[in-house]
Amino acid sequence: MPRLYAALVRHGDYHQLADTPSAHQPFALTDAGYREAEVEASRFARQLQGENWVLADELHTSTLLRAWQTARIYAQALALGEGPGLTTVEFGALAERCVGAAANLSLGQIAEVIASDPRYEALPPDWKSDSDFCLPFLGAESLWQAGERVAAHIRAAMQGLAASATRDSLQLFVGHGAAFRHAAALLGALPRDQVAAVSMYHARPVILEWRAQGPWRHVAGDWKPRGRRLD
Repeated sequence: MPRLYAALVRHGDYHQLADTPSAHQPFALTDAGYREAEVEASRFARQLQGENWVLADELHTSTLLRAWQTARIYAQALALGEGPGLTTVEFGALAERCVGAAANLSLGQIAEVIASDPRYEALPPDWKSDSDFCLPFLGAESLWQAGERVAAHIRAAMQGLAASATRDSLQLFVGHGAAFRHAAALLGALPRDQVAAVSMYHARPVILEWRAQGPWRHVAGDWKPRGRRLD
């Protein structure tokens, strides 16, 4: 049976509102983000050739602009979109954790909303990085819930690849660091007690080996020691 791999690529650096925890900000890559993606995509193209992996004919990306732009840079480096059957496809399921009705509010504004609503208790000081915490707003998710959504998409895509692959193959996913980390833990490729200790490098793949039974395996690409930003 061929071996199957999922490459998880976090988007490049992007224009982000200061002190604003929403990861659904609709802004583009910075110039640095473009350069990061170009360098990493070229490096990945060489790795793909060296490993002799067959690339799946769909590149899956989050619908958020910075992820889509990163995916397009990868598509160009890998010559995706140039031939029949090679496409870049957007999926809302690959988006980062949603803070619901608090989208694009600053930390101070969110705290003010919570304080002014008698139904809510004060926010815990580490709420942004607490994997289990979910803001009490319509549409909000915890980090684990976002990870479950992303993991479900990855599982389904890889099961589809397994049904058709005849050689060692790889499916490329472009999305967001926190949701990918939590998805990797749910797939068994990252210890749960390490989720908060690591992040992902911009535009650099982390490669997991798909397992039909049992936990997936982390086979290539380094996790980044955890910084302050979740996405």
